[in-house]
Amino acid sequence: MHDPSYLKLHQDGTLRRRAEEAVQRLESCRLCPRGCGVHRLEDETGECRTGRRARLASFNPHFGEERPLVGRGGSGTIFFSSCNLLCSFCQNYDISHLNRGSDVDARRLAAPMVRLQEMGCHNINFVTPTHVVPQILEALAYAVDMGLRLPLVYNCGGYEKVETLKLLDGIIDIYMPDFKFWDAHWATAFCRAPDYPERAREALREMHRQVGILQIDRGGVAVRGLLVRHLVMPENVAGTRQIMRFLAEEISRETYVNVMSQYHPLYRADEDPRINRRITRREYIQALAWAREAGLRRLDGAVRGT
Repeated sequence: MHDPSYLKLHQDGTLRRRAEEAVQRLESCRLCPRGCGVHRLEDETGECRTGRRARLASFNPHFGEERPLVGRGGSGTIFFSSCNLLCSFCQNYDISHLNRGSDVDARRLAAPMVRLQEMGCHNINFVTPTHVVPQILEALAYAVDMGLRLPLVYNCGGYEKVETLKLLDGIIDIYMPDFKFWDAHWATAFCRAPDYPERAREALREMHRQVGILQIDRGGVAVRGLLVRHLVMPENVAGTRQIMRFLAEEISRETYVNVMSQYHPLYRADEDPRINRRITRREYIQALAWAREAGLRRLDGAVRGT
């Protein structure tokens, strides 16, 4: 059985020190590229509309994630409310934009981690964690004391700050970022984040430096590494070909990539004629072809009959 590296960091006190450092960064919050600078320790809120405490939307074993995360027992997903990116076409807009959930302290956040382990999940999957890294680290210390031993998954939108990711070095076992847009024009149009492409490239390099390519055990379950998601969008506004080339040439040709076909217009997507429809089969086949052309072969999405 793979022993997560955060266990050693907890034993030598590093985990608590990282948590303390992360919490101090809430004083003038610049955890993510938004750099709002608000005093979250006093419950001031910025772009992510989150103060001192994390807001928990839900937790449950999830069987719809990528195959190496699901295995037989499912991925133990913990969904956080709000987001630092807030895409106009968000598929989970009730959680991210509408901010559904309940504020929890560190002990109350630790409990679901242990509960999901007891339910037989293979990992703890933090969904949209970017804006609550300090709260996760605080809770993790309690969870380890309560018996947590599962690998941790950082399931994010890709809009990350390297300085924050470095706090997670040796703590997160599996990084699962999106790479949404190659072109700053579309990142601005749909996320109001013109620096998204640059920040995502920096983040993926740092994540790969920390954990390397995805490692899968004999049971077919991921234990460590990088898994990248890319959502194919109408009219190729995502820049799929360039993203696949970047992953192959600047990360690794062994990068595990989920080329996702499930885009459908939600939230405010119907307001823009460029993205107010599902993608076509031809668009998805072309996306897979671009991935293979780049030299990528570990394609989770390619098993779906195309």
